[in-house]
Amino acid sequence: MITDTSEKGLENIIEAFLLDKKGERDEYLRWISRESKDFNKEFCLDEGMLRTFLESTQQEKVNRVRIFETPLNIRKFYERVRSQISQRGVVDVLRRGVEHNATIFDFYYPLPTKANLAAQEAYRQNCWSVVRQLHYSQTQTRDSIDIVLMLNGLPIITMELKNELSCQNCDDAVKQYRRDRNPKELLFMPKRCAVHFAVDDAEVQMCTKLSGESSWFLPFNKGVDDGAGNPVNDNGLKTAYLWEEILQKPSLSEILENFAQVIKKKDEDTGKTVESTIWPRYHQLEVVRALIADTRQKESGQRYLIQHSAGSGKSNSITWLAFQLVNLKKEDEITPRFESVIVITDKVNLDKQIRDNIRAFCNNKSIVEWADDR
Repeated sequence: MITDTSEKGLENIIEAFLLDKKGERDEYLRWISRESKDFNKEFCLDEGMLRTFLESTQQEKVNRVRIFETPLNIRKFYERVRSQISQRGVVDVLRRGVEHNATIFDFYYPLPTKANLAAQEAYRQNCWSVVRQLHYSQTQTRDSIDIVLMLNGLPIITMELKNELSCQNCDDAVKQYRRDRNPKELLFMPKRCAVHFAVDDAEVQMCTKLSGESSWFLPFNKGVDDGAGNPVNDNGLKTAYLWEEILQKPSLSEILENFAQVIKKKDEDTGKTVESTIWPRYHQLEVVRALIADTRQKESGQRYLIQHSAGSGKSNSITWLAFQLVNLKKEDEITPRFESVIVITDKVNLDKQIRDNIRAFCNNKSIVEWADDR
């Protein structure tokens, strides 16, 4: 059978897999299909999905604060949500919720442990939705983006799709983001989405901050034969791992909970605070997941060698690994596996960078100490 890899065909493939139209996965793993008309352009959210989530999980809070009782109350609530995402970023809002009228509303329930049945049920209440050809602009109403993924009504990922059979590829999707996607549009403003993917049938690139022509895209490929690109996939497209593995709910939840982050650093020269939105590249995700999985299964004291090339993100990989080792639990899922995690480097600059990264990611400076002498 010939696979339709046109833009529309690729949309069909991705949507069909996420929705599980063949019925091959458990129901709770399936996404929900939504339409562009469901999207509120002014507040950059799907009102129906957000309201469904809040009313099904926090009805008492909804009733007490009366957020959906009048048009004015609704507007004030949505304005608060919009403001908080703009200030803190969508990832932090999902993790920590939003305070409105002295009440904290949860916007996401995290991955549960095996023993916590209540948390398992809460996680199933999350509303994961996919929208094709989303018209996002209030002024350029004909402009649309190929696919937008949302969690409880909040956009988390955008995707531009191309195909090599029509003489366009991933690089053309990157150009489209840089030239045609106005970073002043609410959907494309910094921190509003966790990541933007440029995708074709052979390669994937990613960007965490759209800024016109200066938008910086990085590869999100598996690599093949110690080089760039993706290996041949006997069961489908080379890039199928993106939706078949990375975008599956448990995988995406883990990334949002343990990898994605807005890092704030103070520029020592200018004194200004600079924000960076972080999303793991495929090799970073792979190495941290592999190490954590092996650590769960084996006794302490194992040795590992991880080879990184220059500029491949060593400090972030170390940061994610240290953060997750600190939070790793024993089989009782209560007792920490390790009492402490020690990071040793042979470069002063790298040492400071890793220290600052861990502090920023953990959001708790008291758990990170820096040994400034030998």
